[in-house]
Amino acid sequence: MSSTRHTLEESTPAASVFATSPSLLERARHSDADAWKRIVRIYGPLVDSWCRRAAISRDDAEDVVQEIFLSVSKQLGQFNYGRERDTFRGWLRVIAKRRIVDYYRRMSERPNAEGGTTAFVLMQQAPDLLTDDPDAEVEEAGVSRRALELIRDEFEPRTWSAFWKTAIEGMKPAEISKDIGMSQSAIRMAKSRVLARLRQELSGLVTVDGL
Repeated sequence: MSSTRHTLEESTPAASVFATSPSLLERARHSDADAWKRIVRIYGPLVDSWCRRAAISRDDAEDVVQEIFLSVSKQLGQFNYGRERDTFRGWLRVIAKRRIVDYYRRMSERPNAEGGTTAFVLMQQAPDLLTDDPDAEVEEAGVSRRALELIRDEFEPRTWSAFWKTAIEGMKPAEISKDIGMSQSAIRMAKSRVLARLRQELSGLVTVDGL
């Protein structure tokens, strides 16, 4: 558990509370092992779902996911998140497609007795297996939720409860003010602080909207 928790008694404006703390992406670019592990935890389930959509067997999917993230780690410096249309998810998806094709290429080179013919057919189809892009908003919402799990312990329980009930459950401050013993303005501030932290953590990786 983090030794530093953020409470509503802090006087620093929510937008600048974490201004001096670099994002996960920037820390990973500078070979921060912990930042890299957090990125894998956040995006791992998404990459795994892509492998499943590409019909990769459960036994092999874990290895392919590792290959994808290995490629990401080697090419992270090439990702340009300064351009408006470039998203980390889209860039990651391109790398995933390449590694999935590589996987089926290796499979197709095996003797027919080991499924080589079937793998060859799948290799031809692999680029199309991920062509139909699922709802980007749904996938990025999942990324945000997993990132929230990683920062939860940085906040006092009451601050987190105020954020969760308003941002995630969609409740109005007036509905929960009495129950959690916080003023409506304090509840709004709690939501703002957690979102500011989440945006800082995910800067360059995903745009935090819809919360």
